[in-house]
Amino acid sequence: MKVGDHVVYAHDGTKGTIVEVEGNLCHVIWEDHFSSWEHEERLIVQEAYP
Repeated sequence: MKVGDHVVYAHDGTKGTIVEVEGNLCHVIWEDHFSSWEHEERLIVQEAYP
């Protein structure tokens, strides 16, 4: 995972964007403008459409 990736939180489907990565932790800004640090395994990267 990298900065700029659009992700979905696996537990509830909330969408966000990664703004920082430290090891296996990702700092995510969520669609409600809340931010949090999450483990990579809790995030699903949304693939870009062609």
